[in-house]
Amino acid sequence: MQWDDLRIVLALGRAGTLAGAAQALGLDRSTVFRRVGALEAALGVRLFERLGGAWRPTAAGEAATRAAERIEEEALALGRDLAGRDARLVGRLRVTASETLAFRLLMRCIAAFRRAHPGITVELTIENRLLSLSKREADVALRATRPTQGDLFGRRIGTIAWTAYAARSYAQAHGLPRAPGELGLHALIGWDDPSVQVRAAEWLAANAPESAVVYRSNSLVNQLMAAREGIGIAILPCYLGDPEPDLVRAFAPLAELTPELWLVTHADLKRTARVRAFFDIVGEGLTRERRLLEGGGPQPSS
Repeated sequence: MQWDDLRIVLALGRAGTLAGAAQALGLDRSTVFRRVGALEAALGVRLFERLGGAWRPTAAGEAATRAAERIEEEALALGRDLAGRDARLVGRLRVTASETLAFRLLMRCIAAFRRAHPGITVELTIENRLLSLSKREADVALRATRPTQGDLFGRRIGTIAWTAYAARSYAQAHGLPRAPGELGLHALIGWDDPSVQVRAAEWLAANAPESAVVYRSNSLVNQLMAAREGIGIAILPCYLGDPEPDLVRAFAPLAELTPELWLVTHADLKRTARVRAFFDIVGEGLTRERRLLEGGGPQPSS
């Protein structure tokens, strides 16, 4: 078996469907189907059971999948090790961050980084889910959670304060809730999927009736815009809401909605010159925004 064969077995074993495997591999479904069929014919063994649209590994398929996972991890580890030895301040650096951090804070820092190191191309992926640093889906991540995996290395930036915001026009017309328990008396802005795994969405669902939500969006930037237009009250990070002159806080930041903000990379990459430079410049730039992040308002102009 060649590595290309094992990659297809691994992708199909993980996805469970031809469409999912094809998407992961950047191939079309017919190519995946043909390659698996040819491999099974060459080996003389069935690797997958076809159950409707689902593909389930047989015992032989599970053995091949485990072998492919071991080879993949070795290849990824080798790639990280070689990248970690790279002392050049040129090349590509893949960064991932949430929509709101990229919108409000990160661009100024990346601009400073590019001025200092014009030979480095930054590729920013706006993604609220956690991309895998071990699989090199990104080189550096800005995450609102403390890294717990032993193979990750991080720099703590600070904490992120959240609270409720409304437009001044809304406050003048309807008043403001004085405490979270009064949110149900107001028009609220929430998430389009109430079951979404976002701490603020879960908090809002636990502290206000669903009937109070008059507008929903899966984008915090869009929720900010909706609150600014007076549609209702939104639960936002303070770094997003405080700089808006047309928004006011309903009450003090919520202690239960205060995650930590970390700049994270894989431990194998922390010696890479591009990563070190990014940590130095962008890490310092974000640290200077700690007052805004932690709910103290925008940094006063010097």
